Amino acid sequence: MARLNTVSSATPTIRTPLPRGFWVIWTTVALDLVGFGIVAPILGRYAERFGANPFTVGLLFASFSMAQFLCAPVLGRLSDRVGRKPIILLSLFGTAVGSVITGAAGALWLLFLGRIIDGASGASVSVAQAAVADVVPEKDRARAFGLLGAAFGVGFVVGPALGALSALRGPHLPFYVAAGVAFVNGIVAIFRLPETHHERRVKRAIKSVHSGDLWRLVIVAFIAVAAFSGFEATFALLAERRFDLNEAGIAVVFLCIGVVLVVVQGGVVHPVGVRLGVRGSVSAGLVLNASGLLLLAFAERWAVLVPALVLLTLGQGLTAPNFTAMVSSGVAPQQRGEALGFQQSASALARVTGPALAGFLFHHAGIPTPYIVAAALCGLGLAVLNWTRTA
Repeated sequence: MARLNTVSSATPTIRTPLPRGFWVIWTTVALDLVGFGIVAPILGRYAERFGANPFTVGLLFASFSMAQFLCAPVLGRLSDRVGRKPIILLSLFGTAVGSVITGAAGALWLLFLGRIIDGASGASVSVAQAAVADVVPEKDRARAFGLLGAAFGVGFVVGPALGALSALRGPHLPFYVAAGVAFVNGIVAIFRLPETHHERRVKRAIKSVHSGDLWRLVIVAFIAVAAFSGFEATFALLAERRFDLNEAGIAVVFLCIGVVLVVVQGGVVHPVGVRLGVRGSVSAGLVLNASGLLLLAFAERWAVLVPALVLLTLGQGLTAPNFTAMVSSGVAPQQRGEALGFQQSASALARVTGPALAGFLFHHAGIPTPYIVAAALCGLGLAVLNWTRTA
């Protein structure tokens, strides 16, 4: 696996302009996540209209991630062969179709069909990441992926607001709005989105992308995502039991977390990367995650809860873009889509297993247990990271 360039702490923090094509990709991803943000907060209540119980609602959300798990490597490999733009367009129009099916559903199985199509289409996030790696020099990739992560935050802030407003006109309308956003985004992308991948994989003798180092990096990414998604899934329960927060208060907390993530990934990743390098930033992020989770396990006062959430959010904001930078820089250009698809597939699986494990531990072993276990997992991830040969 190729070694990553580290940056000396004495190097000045100079922000070189990113290629113009990057911002078109950024806008495409942001609008795609706006559509997802419209749907996600209201889907559970919408499903109850079709007789879904809480377990079925959980399966409905899990079906989205399972579709991503199965399709991300496939779409990534296809993008290595046919180019990034066709796969991103396929994803945008697939998202539109999935949202229309969800909005027009007259039965529960159609809801599942819509979410599976949407999840399979959403697997192209790795293709957008590969497109960024195509146009951004290696030394600037962590910063670029941080900004791409900020696009996720923007989508999750704007999307729920649009969904809440459109829901005032009827329960089906938010899904049609999400479909419209995806469709218009696709039409605009036809004309504005550049093709970034010009080193198509045509030689079948190329070395397999699945090296030992890539597997280890993906395992670490799986651990980090599982730990954070377990926190996301159970925090509302903790906040209700220990801090007597209602739904509105919990929503405000998550909104603040989203804003902090946007700030960290948009403005903190680059200066930290200059001082610590990509690998050091990932290590620091895992340490911050573990520290925040341990504090959260025993937080019974706001004076402990707030620092715990800040540490956890800082850690997640640092790890995600730097993991992607490590993976994208560790493979040949002809294999970036497949490698990043492999990483996203592991992350999707983590978003299924992490909440399930955390919920089980919360219910059967007590409130602190899922966060203590998640902190231990972050420590394990740090050990596995130190086992890799990347710089």
